Amino acid sequence: MEIKDSLKVWLFIVSFIILTSCGSFVNDIEGNRYRTVRIGDQEWIAENLNVSHFRNGDSIPEARDSKEWQTAGREGRPVWCYFDNDPANGGKFGKLYNWYAVNDSRGLAPEKWYIAGNDGWTQLIDYLGGEKVAAEKMKSGTGWQKKCNGTNESGFSSLPGGYRHYDGGFNRLDENGGGYWWSSEQGFIYITCSYPLYYSKGGGSRYFTSKARGFSVRCIKY
Repeated sequence: MEIKDSLKVWLFIVSFIILTSCGSFVNDIEGNRYRTVRIGDQEWIAENLNVSHFRNGDSIPEARDSKEWQTAGREGRPVWCYFDNDPANGGKFGKLYNWYAVNDSRGLAPEKWYIAGNDGWTQLIDYLGGEKVAAEKMKSGTGWQKKCNGTNESGFSSLPGGYRHYDGGFNRLDENGGGYWWSSEQGFIYITCSYPLYYSKGGGSRYFTSKARGFSVRCIKY
């Protein structure tokens, strides 16, 4: 009887460790459920955001064509879109947001979560060994061109979700493409097939990118 009880305790401890290391789940204001993952001392949402409302409940307009996307960028208004304006891409890749949606004071991230900033991205990349090797550990094991699939040992599960230009055109979404994510300080990170990983810090003209571009969004819990 004591052996069985000890075994139960041991299994409980092992299960707890596994669940803790693998992360859990978080819901956004619409009830969309996302996996989370612990990477070093950080906790990340392991999927791209797919929400169309700010945290206070206000709706974020969808840009359904190039003209609507351009107009929003020119007027400094928040918008989102699916890649290629195709809702079928939302389930796998989430939504693309312009900077005005990311930087809106009403909040894009789920409650108690934040859009990762420069320090968050830098800590992640450094923990995974630096820019030359981090990308392979952040890429999903499937979904990229065969030779470009990663190990995903970090659990970050990045996919080549593409991005939208300020003029409304799209950078291709396919296994040869890349994944692009906003930094909360207007820089961005991108992982491609041809080149492992690039990180662009915001704040200076050298690293400036158009606020009217559309990138994916990942969140971190500080």
